[in-house]
Amino acid sequence: MVKESVRTVNFGSAEIQYILERKKVKNINLRIKRDGTVKVSAASFVPAKRIDEFVLSKGEFILSALEKFSQRAEFSESSRKYEDGDSVYIMGMRLYLKVLPGKPAVEADGGYIYLTLKDTDDIEKKKRLMEKFWNEQCTLNFEKILDEIYPIFSKMGIDKPELRIRKMESRWGSCAYRKGIITLNKRLLAAPRECIEYVIVHEMCHFIHPDHSKQFHNLVASIMPDWKERKNILEKTPQCWY
Repeated sequence: MVKESVRTVNFGSAEIQYILERKKVKNINLRIKRDGTVKVSAASFVPAKRIDEFVLSKGEFILSALEKFSQRAEFSESSRKYEDGDSVYIMGMRLYLKVLPGKPAVEADGGYIYLTLKDTDDIEKKKRLMEKFWNEQCTLNFEKILDEIYPIFSKMGIDKPELRIRKMESRWGSCAYRKGIITLNKRLLAAPRECIEYVIVHEMCHFIHPDHSKQFHNLVASIMPDWKERKNILEKTPQCWY
């Protein structure tokens, strides 16, 4: 039976509150949920003081993660009002939203996205227009990058996969290697092009090595030697979308 308790430690001037789960595990494990909940699991015989020390040793990482999730929440769909000056990242470029009266449409020009509609206060209509625009941009850009990368895998005897795009909470992409399908996260559109290339190469490599074995990572590295740098950039990408 899992027993839970709430504990608090002070990391410098910051206070970190976490939920301690007592269960049968070999190590002390840390997990930070997207809603900002910090969870730590440990066996019943591990002293609470030792667990507190473990959390403090991860203090900088925890605060950094909480700040990142806070920024993501700030730009979540539920909080979006689609107003002038809102930031939208597409292919790593920060664009600013301009809302104007007119025929319903969305167009991007330089550093701006122009959202026009009859009632500029209609949030639901603005959301639908921006979702349609975002989906079109995902299809356009992801298909183009896949077309450029595919020849590498064609030489390995891999058929060109079907590309699907959807919203995913915890992954940038996935590969259904038996069905010949790769799926990319709609939110990936916010990332720089080199990060999108990395995710596509990563998923394509799963058609050869379905797991994350040493052979898989060696293949990724042979195709994209700087994949780790690209992955690090991806993890820091602002989560700002339609």
